[in-house]
Amino acid sequence: MDVKKKKILNGYHVVFLVQNIMVGMGLLSMNNSLSPVGYSQWWFPILFGLIANITLIPMIWLALQYKDDDLFDIHEKLLGKFIGKTLNSFLILYSIVLFAAVIQNYLDLIQVAALPQRSITGHLILFIVLTVFIIKGGIKSLARFCIVTFFLTGWMVYFLRWGFVDGEIRHLLPLFNFTASEFWDATKKGFNTLVGYELIMFYFPYIRHPEKAFKHASIGIWITIFFYLAVGIVGVMYFTEWQLEHLLFPVLKLFQAVDLSFVERIDTFGITIWVFLILTTAGAYLWTAKKGIDSVRNKNSQYHIYVTAILTFIIINLPVSQAMRTTLYENTFYVSYGLILWPILLCLVHLVRRKVKR
Repeated sequence: MDVKKKKILNGYHVVFLVQNIMVGMGLLSMNNSLSPVGYSQWWFPILFGLIANITLIPMIWLALQYKDDDLFDIHEKLLGKFIGKTLNSFLILYSIVLFAAVIQNYLDLIQVAALPQRSITGHLILFIVLTVFIIKGGIKSLARFCIVTFFLTGWMVYFLRWGFVDGEIRHLLPLFNFTASEFWDATKKGFNTLVGYELIMFYFPYIRHPEKAFKHASIGIWITIFFYLAVGIVGVMYFTEWQLEHLLFPVLKLFQAVDLSFVERIDTFGITIWVFLILTTAGAYLWTAKKGIDSVRNKNSQYHIYVTAILTFIIINLPVSQAMRTTLYENTFYVSYGLILWPILLCLVHLVRRKVKR
């Protein structure tokens, strides 16, 4: 349990928190999200890594001005209690919806690829219970789970070997075979697969050496970019442009290219192992929502985890159409762009307030 924001996160915790939270479902669908630029997509992860690193700067700078406060506290200090709590309430809702979106998307994938025509209610309950169990131990518990997850899943990059061998290296050129509108469309959809690093603004007060947080977070970002770049290159080599556009989860198709005599369905095995990455991402949003409720109510309570979990279960089971649900989740993910840029405005507010006080 997190009490009074004790400094409990070491540098390696920060590295793996950033890295694991960013992956989630994003890596599975990255090739499809970048399909507007066709074969030219493979180098986009490098561009996204640069954008992530640049936008990380104002986040860390702002957090360093308020070392013992998370974004919820900073809102109240810079904007006043009323506006601050209003924004924090919005962030709570945002976190809950994203928690639901991550779980829903993964369960939909399981239902389509592994358990067709079967109810996923039991899996949903189990998934939420597991996430709650992880988060009950606080942010350090999540960080430790992220470390375990990295070593349980990172080795799967080896499965790209078969796609690389069977692929066509000529697909990697030319580099800029797209229009400005295609570039914008791919960037808007593709960067969405990398969000999650901005949550450092919520667990920053728990970092033991905050002055090194930028370095450690950057390492986490670029570890993620390595995996995205590897998948991007192999995906472009292996698939046709039509497949990149129409396969929602191209990575699963790459898994199917694996030829091992002792395993028949590598894609099913991959989906099963991927649950660890989903749990880390979902857990991060659950923890953020819990801390937000703590802030709004001025009370640190474990019951807030259960409240969030119940709300998530209700959201996922609402009697709405799949199209409406998809629109809600997609638009909420796009709100992440606003959260990423939001610290820039807060930095300006901080500078103005400091100048006025002088």
